Amino acid sequence: MKPEYDFSKAVRGKFYHKGAELRLPIYLDAKLQTQVERLAQKIGKEVGDVVKQLVKKEVELIESLT
Repeated sequence: MKPEYDFSKAVRGKFYHKGAELRLPIYLDAKLQTQVERLAQKIGKEVGDVVKQLVKKEVELIESLT
């Protein structure tokens, strides 16, 4: 790392996009990922779609209990 950097030609907000959405990655442990992959393959859907369905149902369940 340099002791000093020159920001004289920098542009403020160059990569800022108002209203941009942040998509968070979801990491599964190896065993759970294997199970979800198997399930997705069995029902013929993408792994991401299966995870979204599972999370959505879990959130609905938690909300119904509170």
